[in-house]
Amino acid sequence: MRDIGRRSFFTAAGALATASAIGSNAYATGHARDAAGADEYVDVQLLNITDLHGYLQGAPGAHSIITGAGGKTYTVGGVAYMAAHLERLRDGRRNSLFFAPGDLFSGWEFDAASFADEPTIEALNAMGLDFASAGNHEFDKSATYLTSHMEDGDSYPVTGRDDDFKDSTGRRFRGAEFPYYSANMVWHANGELVLPPYNIVQVDAGGGRRLPIGFIHLTAIGTESFPGSYQPGLRTLDELATANRCAAELKKRGVNAIVLSMHDGAVAGSDFSSGKNPSGPAYELALRASPDIDAIVTGHWHCAFTMMLPDPNGDPRPFVEAGCYGQLINEINLRLDRSTGSVIRELTTSVNHPNTREVTPDPELRSIAGYWADYGSRRARSSLGTQTASFTRRRNAAGESTMGDLVADWALWAGRQEHGPMDDPAEHPNTPADLAVIAVAPRVGQAVIAGDLIRDEASGGTVTFAQAWNSVGFGDPIMTVTVTGRQIHDALEEQWAPIAGGGLGYSPLAVSANVRYSFDAAGPAGRRIDPSDVFIDGTALSLTRKYRLAAPSYTLINQDGFSAFTGFTAPVRHTRDFESFVSFVRTKKRLSPAPLNRVSVKNAGVPGARTGTVVRHQQLLQADGSLVPRAEAALRTARTGSGAGRRGPGGFRVPC
Repeated sequence: MRDIGRRSFFTAAGALATASAIGSNAYATGHARDAAGADEYVDVQLLNITDLHGYLQGAPGAHSIITGAGGKTYTVGGVAYMAAHLERLRDGRRNSLFFAPGDLFSGWEFDAASFADEPTIEALNAMGLDFASAGNHEFDKSATYLTSHMEDGDSYPVTGRDDDFKDSTGRRFRGAEFPYYSANMVWHANGELVLPPYNIVQVDAGGGRRLPIGFIHLTAIGTESFPGSYQPGLRTLDELATANRCAAELKKRGVNAIVLSMHDGAVAGSDFSSGKNPSGPAYELALRASPDIDAIVTGHWHCAFTMMLPDPNGDPRPFVEAGCYGQLINEINLRLDRSTGSVIRELTTSVNHPNTREVTPDPELRSIAGYWADYGSRRARSSLGTQTASFTRRRNAAGESTMGDLVADWALWAGRQEHGPMDDPAEHPNTPADLAVIAVAPRVGQAVIAGDLIRDEASGGTVTFAQAWNSVGFGDPIMTVTVTGRQIHDALEEQWAPIAGGGLGYSPLAVSANVRYSFDAAGPAGRRIDPSDVFIDGTALSLTRKYRLAAPSYTLINQDGFSAFTGFTAPVRHTRDFESFVSFVRTKKRLSPAPLNRVSVKNAGVPGARTGTVVRHQQLLQADGSLVPRAEAALRTARTGSGAGRRGPGGFRVPC
């Protein structure tokens, strides 16, 4: 970590003059505008970003336009521009800290995600990030992956294929030059912390004296049960109780200036330079959190605001969030009492700076982003295997498709893989899956199948890395769980449900190649499947027997609309979907469509018989007409149906 003491003092008046052209300040009181100079207080600059999600080139789609004061809009995004803004903001500052409340890596940008998110770490190292809170997406692979690979640079399994890619300087990945923290993420088995709970930074007070500032870090409550970061071996502790406990510990250690960096957020209007009508879990916490906490920096909700909120004693403190995807840099300026190290609250300021593209991009970060974009293009074109024919989502009369069957076969394969060195210790035996299901047209949310896998005749059927990566997945792991035969039967029955106008909706489940079943087209919803007509490996389904089922976490926790699977036991996590599907194609080498004979229809010719109508979900579009990123689309649609995504008594919807 760089020495923050090397920077000289920079007054509040100067900071305001610099910021006035691009953003508005939030003040604890009017006195903050005219605060005294270096002789009276110790100035500390806190710079933070959140939810970068690996977008090195720039914010995607409509996210590249944000709105500030007076409705003015700004085009934003890109780490090369961010680095330039950071250099300007830090200039002349003796005490400047740069940190983030989570979700910096693990997202949907191919140039970063397809290289094990190592490009994001290289960019953050180059920008001089001091430390970060662990967000939910930092746990998308595993806690072991976060600490061993992303922090320490340990390699796993195949260098240059799965990890340890050569960076823009030609060196292999060496890990983050900054630490991660979380005060409320613990191992489920023993309650021990996964990461350190807080850190203390000593700032230069002049004359050889240093003053401590403590930073408490929180991960979004329920991270362990979110679809992408589904980690049955982890558990999150209550945010408010944890923050208050850590604040008390820091005070006992003589720390009188405390900042809370939390990966949970709020909504507070659409103007990034201010805040109004706030709501959300971070807002509720901010009103009740210990008065010893002097500033609250949030993330996770992909919102942008800066405002002052009263603590339980009525004293104002900053409450901020800096958007997502590199849109903003938040700046909080604290003034510390030279003798006690306490924050002079009435002199605190905060401003959100848009990461505009009207500045000269930083050459080092431009080189880093460009290198990975070029590397990504080359990797996208690389060959994984071949296919003898196209796989499409076009369904036959029974609702079966070649793409659905392929993906179900992949899920079974994935659910039979052994764990690797970056998987967390499992609380349950990694018993291979007996069968797999995939929701190919879910009643709620987006399908895990993103597109068809069309044979490229010119290349002789080559399946490229990009084709495999883009055809399946939105960042959720495949899980193996124990369910009863009754649950499997009930889930098959849940494929049909009444729809408006007296119709019958059909949400087909694709099943792995070792499963065969028939349904009665003349039967009513809920009575279409006879257990004796369901066969797994040639044996009829037993309603009382236990089976190991493989499926995406999204499906198992009822965010596809299949509630029958809830109540599963002995969950074991496997690799994330798009990475796993790439490995599947690489391992199989040659893909051939299977006959569509896994699902058959009985009584199809009986009067009144009907297969059901597959309801097509409307694609979610951004303001510019582009598709919403698939992971966001899945979460947004889940938040609007069947109560999925609710958290806590307040009923807040879980964002990304």
